[in-house]
Amino acid sequence: MAYQSLGVVYGDLSISPLYVVRSTFAEDIKHTESNEEVYGVLSLVFWSITLVPLLKYVLVVLKADDNGEGGTFALYSLLCRHATLSSLPNCQLADHHLSEYNNRSRRPPPHTTFASSLKAAFERHRLLQSLLLLLALIGTCMVIGDGILTPAISVFSAVSGLELSMSKEKHAYVEVPVACIILIALFALQHYGTHRVGFLFAPVIITWLFCISAIGIYNIFHWNPHIYKALSPYYAFQLIRKTQKGGWMALGGVLLCITGSEAMFADLGHFTQLSIKIAFTSVVYPSLILAYMGQAAYLSKHHNIEQDYHFGFYVSVPDKLRWPVLVIAILAAVVGSQAIITGTFSIIKQCSALSCFPRVKVIHTSSKIHGQIYIPEINWLLMLLCLAVTICFRDTKRLGNASGLAVITVMLVTTCLMSLVIVLCWHQNVLLALGFVLVFGTIEALFFSASLIKFLQGAWVPIALALVFLTLMYVWHYGTLKKYEYDVQNKVSVNWLLGLGPSLGIVRVRGVGLIHTELVSGIPVIFSHFVTNLPAFHQVLVFLCIKHVPVPHVKPEERFLVGRVGPKEFRIYRCIVRYGYRDVHQDDIEFERNLLGSITEFIRTESTGLNSSNEEPGKDDRMAVVGTCSTHSMLMSEDNAENIDMPGTSELKEIKTPQVIQQKKRVRFLVPESPKIDTGAMEELKEVMEAREGGVAYIIGQTHMRAKPGSSMLKKIVINIVYEFLRRNSRAPSFVTSVPHASSLEVGMMYKV
Repeated sequence: MAYQSLGVVYGDLSISPLYVVRSTFAEDIKHTESNEEVYGVLSLVFWSITLVPLLKYVLVVLKADDNGEGGTFALYSLLCRHATLSSLPNCQLADHHLSEYNNRSRRPPPHTTFASSLKAAFERHRLLQSLLLLLALIGTCMVIGDGILTPAISVFSAVSGLELSMSKEKHAYVEVPVACIILIALFALQHYGTHRVGFLFAPVIITWLFCISAIGIYNIFHWNPHIYKALSPYYAFQLIRKTQKGGWMALGGVLLCITGSEAMFADLGHFTQLSIKIAFTSVVYPSLILAYMGQAAYLSKHHNIEQDYHFGFYVSVPDKLRWPVLVIAILAAVVGSQAIITGTFSIIKQCSALSCFPRVKVIHTSSKIHGQIYIPEINWLLMLLCLAVTICFRDTKRLGNASGLAVITVMLVTTCLMSLVIVLCWHQNVLLALGFVLVFGTIEALFFSASLIKFLQGAWVPIALALVFLTLMYVWHYGTLKKYEYDVQNKVSVNWLLGLGPSLGIVRVRGVGLIHTELVSGIPVIFSHFVTNLPAFHQVLVFLCIKHVPVPHVKPEERFLVGRVGPKEFRIYRCIVRYGYRDVHQDDIEFERNLLGSITEFIRTESTGLNSSNEEPGKDDRMAVVGTCSTHSMLMSEDNAENIDMPGTSELKEIKTPQVIQQKKRVRFLVPESPKIDTGAMEELKEVMEAREGGVAYIIGQTHMRAKPGSSMLKKIVINIVYEFLRRNSRAPSFVTSVPHASSLEVGMMYKV
């Protein structure tokens, strides 16, 4: 796993030698005969890589995983669970009993600690909760910005090696087109997934690391064997003291040596902590240090700065190796860009699952490799923006300024969230959290200030992108909350349902009706609207709520919550299907099978007294946890069409052969014969299965939102224009998109919030 992580996690971090030195010496500091600037930059680079990736991420941050998952939203998810800060509106007490919700770090803190006071403050003040969500969204927006800027600067810097083999005039017309062609090819191939070529990623990065470390060793011994002395922090302080403002601004270039550090944490879900630590400490870290030492050794003996490319990476490469190294560098840049693009897809999927991003189409490109996804809309948007910044900037300096600000902002967000995790989740002394913020926050604040001062030299790009994405994400989240509040305020009471009687005052026809709702209790207003306007409904009704919980994964045996709505003779059920923010949704056939299986299992266990949901009639808040069909005795089975006459066992009785055939498969519905199941439950099971054979219809609400009369102008703009625009142009929920068109029925309603 350590070997594989080299290709997935460390692509971005490994290619940083291509542009760090050039960006650092762009304008802010000069290269003098004393070599103090070169030694100072090497010292800054060495200690930056040592303090941030090695000490902060490897030793501390990697331990803050959310059941094996990492990244900005993993930290936010941890905090939501430990302090009841979830931004999801339909949370339930039952969610707290999920096995991944109560992970190893969740234990009640002593009531006298600072953690208790901080937890109470967050739970009491909505403003603090909003600020925490805003912080997580800022980090997410900067990750998206990094997904635009990293491919641009990586590929552009790799292609810049062509400048040594042609004149400056020709190079100006070759570099940008070649970089754009590579970027277009990179994004165009995303829909194929990386599982077919992923096995090449690790060899490419290993070859690249071997090249830069070998060239570094050659330059050290050939040009300046004593360059190791420059690793002392003395030279870093000397550089700042001598150059003052220039040295401080040069930190914006030094910062680029730690780009990709966040990937060590964000990609934690694909690997283990140990594998990521082994790969970094044994391969990546020494290779990068040797590469930077080699560049510094070469520059310490070459002071001719007449050429623009004097500080470029390829100048220090021996002439005979430049073309092979150029090819390997381009391949490594593509691999590094692929990693950040995949990471961008992943974090957008997480945001969408937690109602913080408009719904998008998520395609799983591999059925075997976890997390390999493709989002078409985001892919083409990233490509257009990436090409735009490449064509507009045309140089490493401004691309580096933009990329650096995006990277360091994500790191600052991680530092802030980590300090809260240390107190609220790990229940450590507050001094430890303050020490963490003081050490790493100070370092990152210096880098941030050095990047921000270059606002007009490119740093404005990630800020502009973040503002746009942040606005869209916050408006979507706000609109989603308002829609849910309207549903809650206008839901119909169970007493209204009881007053209709078992037939609901209408004709009950054969079949199963699945009414999609966001509510976890009560009867949605869409149902009363439907019953009022239509004279018939299905004999079995299921109020279906598909929701996400703030954990990465929900185990199959804990996925379904099933209960009754009204008395047994009503044949109305509520089913809540819970997914984690990293879970893969099932297709419609498998989903239907598991859904009906969970209901039949609920009926069976209820009749045998194995769950506590059989309360008084009309009780609507008792739910039972029921697993998928794979976790309990199968009540439905699939046989090949040519083998449907197989004899059943003595414990199973076939009710009826359905007429539904899917891919030469025929579904048989089986009811277990058991003396523990009473006659009423057997009849109910038969009725549910016969209804399933009659077909399943999906009733889906299509809501249009408008701000209430008298609302502020800002609210009208947010709801009537921005949110409605996003709703109309976003995808339907993943559950809806997999529903056969002939089986769905949409009911439109106007919400005034």
